[in-house]
Amino acid sequence: MKISKRTVDALLATEKDYTEWDDDLTGFGVRVWPSGKKVYQVRYRQGGRQRFFKIGEHGPVTADQARREAQIKLGDVARGEDPQEEKLTRRKSITVAELCDDYFNAAEKGLIFGKGGGPKKVSTLATDRGRIDRHIKPLIGRKLVIDLTRADVAGVVRDVTEGKTATTGKSGKPRGVVNVTGGKGTAARTKGLLGAILTYAVERGIIELNPATGVRTASDSVRHRRFTDAELQAIGEQIAIADDQYPQALAFTKLAFLTGWRKAEIESLRWDALDLDHSTARLEDSKEGRSVRPLGATVVSLLDALPRRGDFVLPSIRGGDHFAGGYKVFLRLCERAGVGDVSPHTARHTLVTKAQEQLGIAEAIAGAVVGHKKSFTVTGRNYTHFAPDFLIEAATAMSAEIARIMGFDSPAVSQGES
Repeated sequence: MKISKRTVDALLATEKDYTEWDDDLTGFGVRVWPSGKKVYQVRYRQGGRQRFFKIGEHGPVTADQARREAQIKLGDVARGEDPQEEKLTRRKSITVAELCDDYFNAAEKGLIFGKGGGPKKVSTLATDRGRIDRHIKPLIGRKLVIDLTRADVAGVVRDVTEGKTATTGKSGKPRGVVNVTGGKGTAARTKGLLGAILTYAVERGIIELNPATGVRTASDSVRHRRFTDAELQAIGEQIAIADDQYPQALAFTKLAFLTGWRKAEIESLRWDALDLDHSTARLEDSKEGRSVRPLGATVVSLLDALPRRGDFVLPSIRGGDHFAGGYKVFLRLCERAGVGDVSPHTARHTLVTKAQEQLGIAEAIAGAVVGHKKSFTVTGRNYTHFAPDFLIEAATAMSAEIARIMGFDSPAVSQGES
């Protein structure tokens, strides 16, 4: 028979299922079940075996659509492919969500390495988990990894940039709130993590090529932002009158501006890591590994004035090991000063830029003060007890310049007891 809508509609159900084959296209048929359901299929031979491939049910799929699909599949067979085997393989393939879980489990076992060549740190894993759960899984978690395309990855970048995954909810901490935001920076970092996860899939043989390769992200304006002197002065004035903020919060903000250290390095700073007599901090778990940091005189005075309550310089406010609200309070104080589109990283870049352009300090030395990996900061095998004098002098000049502009050397902004 010639398979068409009219001929298929005319087929009657019987007690046993049967198949009618098309007279024109060999291997194209329609199977009629006792229930009356009619299913288009393709029959072919591959590797000495007879195989069947289901195209779809009559009704949702028209006879003409089924014929075109059958021609495609039979063409694949002629080229040596096996449509049914490919379908079974796809059925067994893992989803993006399952790949993310596999990747994270491997990372927790120390099998995924960070920038320094060592296992990812606990803090990094926590950030990765957040990006997976709040951005990657909601957008493409149900897709099969083998079906993922560059367009899918580009779609993730676009959706996160536009804030489609933004939400607010409760965190696991008492009275804790999680604010999930989008934007260019979040999209870029999410794409970076997704690219790493897909590289892991390539290494495992799940896919041959990484679909994240070549996907572009927008420039993150916060990364290139610098504070002006007027903005620094305005923020300093807000810090001076911020009676509603905890001492830990104010200390964090001032240290961010004066040291250029990363958020986690300031929040997790321990008293036993400090040697104020030698203007030195020894960080065991910075982003770059073990690191010696010089402390400027202004920073030493600030730290020396803080009350010592426990192991951490900035003790926790509502439970936990140490203060962890630095990012939020930093933004809050900047907003009060009318300054936006910034982050603690902006303070880091501002400090290095001022050191080079206004104080004449070499880029490598300024980078060493704030802990840039590419500078000659004392790290790893060169780990020593004290920061060199020339780095301490540079740190002193850099922090003094920021303190002068922001008014931190004024009694009005001295750190008080909590």
